[in-house]
Amino acid sequence: MDKSLLYDLIVSIVNKGNSDLVVDASKEAGAEGGTIIFGRGTGIHEQAKLFSFQIEPEKEIVLTLIERSLTNKVLEAIVKKAQLDKPGKGIAFVLEVERTVGINHILNRMVNEELDNSNN
Repeated sequence: MDKSLLYDLIVSIVNKGNSDLVVDASKEAGAEGGTIIFGRGTGIHEQAKLFSFQIEPEKEIVLTLIERSLTNKVLEAIVKKAQLDKPGKGIAFVLEVERTVGINHILNRMVNEELDNSNN
């Protein structure tokens, strides 16, 4: 059983209401899901003022922990479905994950694969 799986964290920051696009694309490409965090902020395409007050659009940040072997496939799916290659749609970036704790569904899958291999 390979216990040295490597992971990446795909961080996608999109306009409010678009996190479902990111999560759906991630799952279709092999991810198990994602965590959505709400925030505010602006990019160069979104700076707006109302009565001299800076307006900060609401954002959704999607954190997708993924096995490194799937990172490119999942990232490409996110970019395509959420149209991140177009101005003002959002951004995504990848961080290498040094350690993880509590990823039980992956451990369960590895144990089941090991049991299947030993039964064959």
